[in-house]
Amino acid sequence: MNAGSPPSEIYKQRLSQRKLALEATTQRLSRIHLLRLLIFAAAAFLLWQALRGAIHPLWIALPVTLFIGLVWGQSRIEREADLIRRAIDFHDRGVARVEHRWKGIGASGDQFADSEHPYSADLDLFGHASLFQLLSIARTRGGESRLAQWLTAPAPIATIRQRHEAVEELRPMLDLRERIAVLGADFRVGVNPDQLAEWGARVPDPFPLWMRTTALGLSLIASGMLIWWFATAFTSVPARIGLLATALIEALFWSVIRFRTSAIAAAVEEPAHDLDLLCQILAELERCEFTAPPLVELCKQVRSSNHSASAAIRSLKHLVELLDSRDNLLLRGIGPLLLWTTQTAMAIEAWRATHGKEIAGWLNAVAEWEALSSIANYAWEHPRDPLPDLLESDVPVFEGTDLVHPLMEEDRAVPNTVSLTPPLRLLIVSGSNMSGKSTLLRTVGVNSVLALAGAPVRARRLSLSPLWLGASIRSTDSLEEGRSRFMAEILRLRQVTELPSPALFLLDELLHGTNSHDRALGSLGLIRALLAKGGIGLVTTHDLSLTKLADDLSPAASNVHFEDRLVAGELVFDYRMHPGVVTRSNALDLMRAVGLDV
Repeated sequence: MNAGSPPSEIYKQRLSQRKLALEATTQRLSRIHLLRLLIFAAAAFLLWQALRGAIHPLWIALPVTLFIGLVWGQSRIEREADLIRRAIDFHDRGVARVEHRWKGIGASGDQFADSEHPYSADLDLFGHASLFQLLSIARTRGGESRLAQWLTAPAPIATIRQRHEAVEELRPMLDLRERIAVLGADFRVGVNPDQLAEWGARVPDPFPLWMRTTALGLSLIASGMLIWWFATAFTSVPARIGLLATALIEALFWSVIRFRTSAIAAAVEEPAHDLDLLCQILAELERCEFTAPPLVELCKQVRSSNHSASAAIRSLKHLVELLDSRDNLLLRGIGPLLLWTTQTAMAIEAWRATHGKEIAGWLNAVAEWEALSSIANYAWEHPRDPLPDLLESDVPVFEGTDLVHPLMEEDRAVPNTVSLTPPLRLLIVSGSNMSGKSTLLRTVGVNSVLALAGAPVRARRLSLSPLWLGASIRSTDSLEEGRSRFMAEILRLRQVTELPSPALFLLDELLHGTNSHDRALGSLGLIRALLAKGGIGLVTTHDLSLTKLADDLSPAASNVHFEDRLVAGELVFDYRMHPGVVTRSNALDLMRAVGLDV
């Protein structure tokens, strides 16, 4: 399909191709199943003939060999079918996102939700139908954590511009994103990046060469004695004596080092499990060639040693699997004679001495790439969304043309233009209930989050300077902490006032949990304090006395409003921001509309 086709069409075409491929693969598997039955029947017939003496028994080897070959081929095709199914799921979720059916699909990022964060909960960054759920295609915990970090901490302008370069290069690489999406058996790898990096960073204590050689030599001697004893049907006295002598020496050797080896085995048990997906992602990155400086740097991190990162992680994965296999029934019997755990622990510690300090860099590269890939995929799915203009300004600036909330359906969202440029620093937004005031705050806030994370924004154009974001839109009480709604709100407002300068504040219905007198005085004092610190922002209100502040602070403040009309007994909203103060209220109309006799 043409590269200029809409993302939905490209997704659907690729989805159709993958479904056809799965159908063909399923048909191949059906033919193999049938062939296996036929060969099994042939083997049974030949066995019957051999038992009758009609044919030589060696004839049975032919169908048995064919049967084993078919089993191997079937397992390979089944793995291929699994990859195709994951690709279908990847494109299905892509279609759902571009058609705005994505809510509830994919990782919600609940683990990153923080009610104490200055804007996370107010702007729906995490949880069901959140910005994180829309953006994230990360496969690892580290990638999810890095994306969440970018959404909750504004980056410096230089960093954002570097991310723009990387996003622009990664944007068209749908094939690469699909290859990453189909890797591994699970949605996200079980590796805890912090634990693994911490394990690798510990000071290594490798065993000296003579200890490792002694352990290997003793295990080889024990193996030889065991084979000798087995070959003589357990009757050879010299083999038995040799085996007992070797076991005694091994026990003495093990008693000297058992605490070290046990500690090594216990330390690696949690952080180094489920490394398969991490290894495969690293291998994909090693094969890539990029030109954007941030991506080039990431590739250097995974190619910085004599051995590639994927090869090293694969080696660690095999060692951990060997360590886990000590629970195998056979190894429980002969493992101590082979010094299985001891040798494996020695090899793991030697691996850590060689590669341990590099783990943090490898994990960082994967996390960074996954966060960039998530943003690039979002950019590819929304080709009309521009990257923001970052301004090196001494005064705070936010200028958005035709801003729309990124979590709303595009055909339902109504664009609004918001400009906070010198000398204007404050918009006081009045309006009736349900007219769009709170949505406007969230629209400004979420687009600011996207912009300061390095992502495209849902607008015709957005220019902004570096800003610290704070919002008080959704204050709730807490029975657990004994907080009232009003206390929760004023604690959040204190948090907003303590933001570094310059700040972009988004305040909805200030101090609505107290009486009108205190609300008016408190709101005026708070807004003046925020402006005195150099902040810019929007404040919504039902209290029209607050709108008089715009006259006092002009030209630094201005009034805007949302309005509604009563048409044939029904309220009609246009959700557009208009200049000036609202002139009517719809509270009584809404009460009557739901049947209240007022």
